Amino acid sequence: MDESNTTVRQRIAIIQGDITLLAVDAIVNAANNSLLGGGGVDGAIHDAAGPELVAECRTLGGCETGAAKITRGYRLPARYVIHTVGPVWYGGDYGEPASLAACYRNSLKLAKLNDIETLAFPAISTGIYGYPLEPAARIALSEVIRFLEGNDEVRHVTMICRGDEAYAVYQQVARELFGEE
Repeated sequence: MDESNTTVRQRIAIIQGDITLLAVDAIVNAANNSLLGGGGVDGAIHDAAGPELVAECRTLGGCETGAAKITRGYRLPARYVIHTVGPVWYGGDYGEPASLAACYRNSLKLAKLNDIETLAFPAISTGIYGYPLEPAARIALSEVIRFLEGNDEVRHVTMICRGDEAYAVYQQVARELFGEE
């Protein structure tokens, strides 16, 4: 692993846990198009943030798949929530990989524009939207690595996994991408 890989690698953490408990500048919400809450991580973030979050989200006019919008974090430890809408998995031939990559790129761009230095991502689209875990992790980590290689403003990115399987897959993909095997 060369020196630039080491530096970027040190700026990425892969952990297991609950994204609503992280004291980072911003967490990313795997939202639906309405931005008004739903199941999975989206529902958990809305529940933890309180009713003020949905009130602010009502003013945003929804969000297109692959796009990202930002709100305050309200009752969350995170100051901000970046909402992005991942693709529903239909087999991979309907633009799902490009849409998922756009979620990460647009969230990272929004973080940079808002002077966010620490950011946490869930495994976007891998829950009820059905995106297979390994290709989703590969897209997520590739986009984060590419962004960090060219940007110092976002100092640290946490990939937070729910469960042992997601954690193991993210760790394996990271090792492959960083040439640690």
